Amino acid sequence: MTRPETSFSGPELCAKSARDVIALLKAGEITTADLIDASLKRMDQVEPLVNAVVTRCPERARASNVAASSPLAGLPIGIKDLNPVAGVRTTFGTKGMADHVPDVSDPLVLRLEDRGGVVLGKTNTPELGAGANTFNAVFGATRNPWNTAMNAAGSSGGAAVSLATGELWLSHGSDFGGSLRSPANYCGIVGLRPSPGIAGGSSAHLGFTTGGVDGPMARDVLDCALFLDAMAGYDPLWPISFPPPATPYIDTARQDAGKVRIAYTSDLNGFAAVTSEIDSVLRGALESLHLSDVTVEDHCPDLPRLDETFRALRCLSFLGSYQVTPDAVTRHYKDTIKGNLADARAMSFDDYVQAERDRSAIYNTMATFFQTHDVLACPVNGLAPMPVEIEYPTEVAGRPMRDYIDWLQFAFLATVAGLPALSLPVGFTPSGMPVGLQLIGPPRGEARLLQVAHTLEQALNLPITLIDPIPG
Repeated sequence: MTRPETSFSGPELCAKSARDVIALLKAGEITTADLIDASLKRMDQVEPLVNAVVTRCPERARASNVAASSPLAGLPIGIKDLNPVAGVRTTFGTKGMADHVPDVSDPLVLRLEDRGGVVLGKTNTPELGAGANTFNAVFGATRNPWNTAMNAAGSSGGAAVSLATGELWLSHGSDFGGSLRSPANYCGIVGLRPSPGIAGGSSAHLGFTTGGVDGPMARDVLDCALFLDAMAGYDPLWPISFPPPATPYIDTARQDAGKVRIAYTSDLNGFAAVTSEIDSVLRGALESLHLSDVTVEDHCPDLPRLDETFRALRCLSFLGSYQVTPDAVTRHYKDTIKGNLADARAMSFDDYVQAERDRSAIYNTMATFFQTHDVLACPVNGLAPMPVEIEYPTEVAGRPMRDYIDWLQFAFLATVAGLPALSLPVGFTPSGMPVGLQLIGPPRGEARLLQVAHTLEQALNLPITLIDPIPG
């Protein structure tokens, strides 16, 4: 059978939205092979400058047999290098697993492939996903395409860059301390950290933990909703998973949002540091909306012991993973990870119990807040991207940072309270770097959150374009 000729060039296909490309696949106007060719050509063009898709698997992708009637219809996607893909090098960004090739895929990968996704590559991550600057001893650093002298944040930095540059249409991310939201912010794309259980669960040996979650990353809100639909659903392998909504996320996102009540806080009541540059861009975006059904007020509920609670949950996750990881791997860990493990061992059982009580109090506070507001808006990060060589800032807006976690404090709330949070591009710094607004929604309120985000995205009307990497 002769393959149909496509009338679309590679660059034209790369520039299209995921939903438009899927429509073309379903209509038989293009094939998965056309998309693989276009994607690989784009990778050849930009990868030497950005280092985002660190492992490609074109032969495996071409061998896939996907029904055009499936939700993703044969669309090539990226998988973060923390999630195993059978037969594909999966390193977790750590030297002890530099040559690791798993026999079995992560359950989320299996789900995405079952729903028509075709894995074309693995995207770069810092070692074990620890750290908000994407570099590791296996593949090196990922660079921000808006200025390649700057970092792309992390830990889903490779995923965000692959989208901003048009190498892929959809790319998988994960998030504990902003690992999905920060790169989306720095690279000018959309990233959604779902509520725990929406898109699968944590690792097999920590299946009931709720700190780390997988989530969708895309170039706009509707593509992000489409990708979440492909991820969502119950699976007995994931003890905290549950069925998808009766109405697909993308359908709800398209609906009229009606009255939208936004509370904006620049610093979470003084908890997190932010530069005037970032606050100015975010306030300017919100003030420019001029939508009669959207109200914005300065407000933030009190969030006592948020820092202590987040750090305790993170320590628990690190120690739980470390205890089942062989010494052949752990002995290569970078110093910051070893420091995380030391912090975890220094905590007492009483500390962890206190953290659970504090977490419940914060959740209850936010549940009350959402009775009168649709979203809490705040920065994703308190400062613009930094030079790629800097692992983390030592100060933000004059406030010293104690360690590499401190500057991520805007990410803590959604993780601690189990809330969905989205990074939406809303503007640029004077130097031309993207700035995202973090929108935090109610528990399992992904549908409403996406709907609100789509409303703001349409009102702001920022151009969605592919970035040819700009040398810094």
